Amino acid sequence: MDESKQLILINISGQDHPGVTSALTEILGRYDARILDIGQADIHHTLSLGILFMTTESKAGDIMKDLLLKAYELNVNIRFTPISPEKYDNWVSMQGKNRWIITLLGRVLSARHIAMVTKEISDQSLNIDAIQRLTGRVPLGGSADGYSKSCVEFSVRGNPRDYRAMQERFMQIATNEDFDISLQEDTMYRRFRRLVCFDMDSTLIKTEVIDELAERAGVGDKVRAITERAMRGEIDFRESFAERVALLKGLDESVLSEIAENLPVTEGVDRMMNVLKRAGFKTAILSGGFTYFGNYLKQKFGFDYVYANELEIVDGKLTGRYLGDIVDGRRKAELLRLLAQFENIDIEQTIAVGDGANDLPMLAEAGLGIAFHAKPKVKATAEQSISTIGLDGVLYFIGFKDSFIQ
Repeated sequence: MDESKQLILINISGQDHPGVTSALTEILGRYDARILDIGQADIHHTLSLGILFMTTESKAGDIMKDLLLKAYELNVNIRFTPISPEKYDNWVSMQGKNRWIITLLGRVLSARHIAMVTKEISDQSLNIDAIQRLTGRVPLGGSADGYSKSCVEFSVRGNPRDYRAMQERFMQIATNEDFDISLQEDTMYRRFRRLVCFDMDSTLIKTEVIDELAERAGVGDKVRAITERAMRGEIDFRESFAERVALLKGLDESVLSEIAENLPVTEGVDRMMNVLKRAGFKTAILSGGFTYFGNYLKQKFGFDYVYANELEIVDGKLTGRYLGDIVDGRRKAELLRLLAQFENIDIEQTIAVGDGANDLPMLAEAGLGIAFHAKPKVKATAEQSISTIGLDGVLYFIGFKDSFIQ
């Protein structure tokens, strides 16, 4: 680098008000200074602005003098730090390193939570580039709807010492401290997800519909026992499905309508679907449940696709049989791939959300697989999970801010 060139970092802090950045950069422009880096944040109307610029030795003194006078006029603090060419070159070399997005999500996030996560980030020799709050500010008296949410996103740069150990540590912290942590590589695909596929039972709705049907048929205990074993991965889903459907033989068709109209929808579904549709996402229900209920949710919330199992009905009664192929875990993953091809998108642009063992293949196949309020085996296997808030938590993992989606 030419000896006559100087690199100077200025840090400005104080009460934020319109015109601060404009006034300071106008001075730099007047002296033909070259801005190498710039960043600004505003926290409760308190400004933090950093500008790294390059100028000549002959102009440096006049620039700093004018900046100091302008800062005094604007009632903000300014600090000057000379940066060596070696330090700048080292910073430039970091650009080739991986970037990660670490998202903290829960009803409430405490200083303890942030301290534990940032310690692990430091222990992994990663550097935090930026921190932003994705959720809106919550009144001291709590949120109006009673469902408080807090989400903070860290943009991190570097190569972890041990990625798997970091992921396991985050899962351990999240489980012990009752909040969620997402670790994603910050690739172009993360910013351009286009298709979101959901399981239905115990994901979009807070029940297993087959259990509801079984209650009406008087075989609730038998079916629930089989369901739990299947969701824990203890027995094959296809086998368990056929056994459970057979127990519904003779149930009146009118019961399906009654159950559909009273489905307990999961917290956050309405808000999530409203945002995803406005943002142009395609959405699908891929369920081991039944098409009757999937189609009901499709009409209510505007899903684009529904793939589930068809119950056979003859003379207004369930026969205890099903029509077509069973939508099991393997089929869900296959459908996700087919939908991605049909929508002409890369598989990395897909998201899958589910809670049971039969969701694991599609969670593994998707660019972003999220275990939602999942069984222990599923949560331990999936790389991402949401266990503390509603389904609209998916929006924060994508990177949406409340200020954009109200």
